[in-house]
Amino acid sequence: MSVRSHVTVSRALCLLMASLVAPAGSAIAEPLAHPTGPVVLTITGAIAETNAPGKAEFDRAMLDALGADEVKTSTDWTEGTPAWQGVRFSTVLDAVGANGATVVATALNGYSGEIGMDVIGDFPVLLATSVNGEPLADDKKPIWIIYPIDDYPELLERDDLLWAWQLATVDVR
Repeated sequence: MSVRSHVTVSRALCLLMASLVAPAGSAIAEPLAHPTGPVVLTITGAIAETNAPGKAEFDRAMLDALGADEVKTSTDWTEGTPAWQGVRFSTVLDAVGANGATVVATALNGYSGEIGMDVIGDFPVLLATSVNGEPLADDKKPIWIIYPIDDYPELLERDDLLWAWQLATVDVR
């Protein structure tokens, strides 16, 4: 075997070993940053990444850093078809390495309910922090879970859509 062939085989073996250690498409995750502003969302439960004992805390800047998204959809509580801005729920759960079948979302007033991970993963569910480019109203902030029901009317057939505003915590189960 030539030196060139040996190098090629060695590289192929290294790539094979790397693929066995890390799932395809995954990257080595950087540690979750610590909030520097007021905490607006706390995630607990079956998560791999934390930045506080047993939980992941996010301030608004940390959520914004995960990537902006927009959903235009109507709701029972708004007029017309507002444009909602925020971060995808699935993106936040990916950032903390969530591994569960459901989440329990709880608002500041204690209102809570269970949401299937399949709806969060299969649809662009948004953790909205603004609407039509303006901050959410005081009685709705810091976060409102928004489902794109105008684009995906089949979502209306589900019984696990929790339109929680003033979202404060998510527990992955």
